[in-house]
Amino acid sequence: MKVLVINCGSSSLKFQLIDSITEETAAKGICERIGIEGSRLVFEADGREKTVTEIPMDDHLKAVQLVLEALIDPVKGVLKHLDEIGAVGHRLVHGGEKFAGAVLITDEVIEATEACNDLAPLHNPANLTGVRACRELMPATPMVGVYDTAFHQTMPEEAYLYGLPYEYYEKYRIRRYGFHGTSHAYVSRRAAEFLNKDYDSLKIIVCHLGNGASITAVKNGKSVDTSMGMTPLEGLIMGTRSGDIDPAIIEYLTEKEDKTVSEIIEILNKKSGMVGMQDGGPSDFRDVSEAYKAGRPEAVRTLKAYIYRIAKYIGAYTAAMNGVDVICFTAGIGENSSFVREHVADYLGYLGIEIDQEANGVRGKDKIISTAGSKVTVMVIPTNEELMIARDTKMVVEGMS
Repeated sequence: MKVLVINCGSSSLKFQLIDSITEETAAKGICERIGIEGSRLVFEADGREKTVTEIPMDDHLKAVQLVLEALIDPVKGVLKHLDEIGAVGHRLVHGGEKFAGAVLITDEVIEATEACNDLAPLHNPANLTGVRACRELMPATPMVGVYDTAFHQTMPEEAYLYGLPYEYYEKYRIRRYGFHGTSHAYVSRRAAEFLNKDYDSLKIIVCHLGNGASITAVKNGKSVDTSMGMTPLEGLIMGTRSGDIDPAIIEYLTEKEDKTVSEIIEILNKKSGMVGMQDGGPSDFRDVSEAYKAGRPEAVRTLKAYIYRIAKYIGAYTAAMNGVDVICFTAGIGENSSFVREHVADYLGYLGIEIDQEANGVRGKDKIISTAGSKVTVMVIPTNEELMIARDTKMVVEGMS
């Protein structure tokens, strides 16, 4: 079965066509600047040369239509008929407590997902726009929703509750939900597979380090804690997000800066993290690294704080699981920055961790980067959220028969 994986943003649509048997990607690409002047379709199929087509896209419906046309194009396409697509898997960000796994999308599922929109106002509405567009153009094709939050629904109460009046949880379901669940699920499973060990008997810490970043403790195949909270703002220092702060800072800044709470939250989400700590400096990690190597003080303080926060969460999750067998680095920074991996490991000598410097030079491929004598296995595992969505979609569709 061929699965079309869709990931919709507010003005973009990423896609991959994956063969669920061979797990190979037949085609992939992105629609950019949807609803904005200069929109274009980037399309790549079967290792052939990438094509870029500038074409107006007023909305996501038009974007999906263009993707489907590209897939069956007699020159650059990979399908003869759209009927070859057995299902569409949609990345959905926030499912609240309603969804603990992938589900067949129905009107009721859409309604339940919309009820979570206030928890992910930038993501859920955009995700659902893609769902509606695909349902309109492919009404007979099963649609499956795969939620970022679902993997973390196994967290115990002591991990997801905040120290707030309990009535706020009962009334508004204010709690830790966590994100990047599809990535954490894929990487932790892939680590066990790579090591040829039983996934359900391992204690794994996954460090998903990209512009957005989170760390998850996976014990016996289940997420037991994760650094992002009710929203993706909590946790690690990120590209533009602050991560953990004292909540009282918000009121303090509203008074000192004469700003609204909403304006301060906007700053915490979009003008903080690496950007803010460098007084408006770059959020791209490659630029920050170069500035660090050049000895620029703003980059030095930023990277030291960034690495410290990662190491602190690893320590906390080692305690939460009463030990750790495997630590995985993934996503853009985790997969490619030997610098970050090495300096995080410098904090972890108490765990008996030893890094193999030559192995740590790896970029973007599955590899053990700890020495044979290290008491904890440290690995690089490239994430593949699209493949995980395709697997979950296949599982749901096969369960229908």
